[in-house]
Order: sequence, then C-alpha cells, then structure tokens
Amino acid sequence: MAKIMLVEDDHTMRSLLKTLLEMEGFEVVFGGGQAAALLENLHKHKPDLLVMDVHLAGGINGMDLLHSIRQDDELKHTRVVMTSGMNYDEAALAAGADGFLQKPYMVDDLLHLLRQVLAQ
Repeated sequence: MAKIMLVEDDHTMRSLLKTLLEMEGFEVVFGGGQAAALLENLHKHKPDLLVMDVHLAGGINGMDLLHSIRQDDELKHTRVVMTSGMNYDEAALAAGADGFLQKPYMVDDLLHLLRQVLAQ
C-alpha cells in the first residue's frame, strides 16, 4: 500500500481526499502547514507520493517547497503532484513536480494521475 502525504489548506478538501484515498487502499498522512514542519514530516513519514497545493496558508509557496524538497538529498526522489485552481502545469513540471492537476478536478483524474506517478 502506497503512502500519500497531503498538503492542502482547505480542511474540507483535505478530509474528503483522505477518505477517498483510504477507500482506494492508500495510507494517508498530513504534511503540516509551515515549510519547516512539512520538510520535517517528509523526513519522518517518508511518503511514496506528496500531493501539494501551489498556494498554501501563510503565503507559503508550494513551488518554493518543491525546490527545497528537490535540494534535500533524502527527499529529492519523493514523487510530487502539485495542484492549484490556476494552471501551473508547465511551471510545476519545470520546477520538478512529477505531475500537476488543476482544480476542480474529477476524482478519476486524480486517481489516474496518482497511480501513473506511483508507477514511474
């Protein structure tokens, strides 16, 4: 069973994603709201895949966090799928994301992308 870490500010969305992904057989953990907490939780939980919003609470930029992940020797191979209400597809992939999904998205599109990225 793959472990997925969710970094999503919206509590309702986070809860719905957790339920959905657990129903699909994934183990789900939450990443934390601050940059340092997220990096610490990544080291602690070692997820197979990170699903992270581009815009996070407190003005934190998911792209900056992605850059930090890719610079960390222990985390740089973590698979990352970025999400946003705006189309950051090219920017996310150029920054090192393994996939991007624009909100709102269909559940089937999310599951397909997660399985595709995990199979890489």
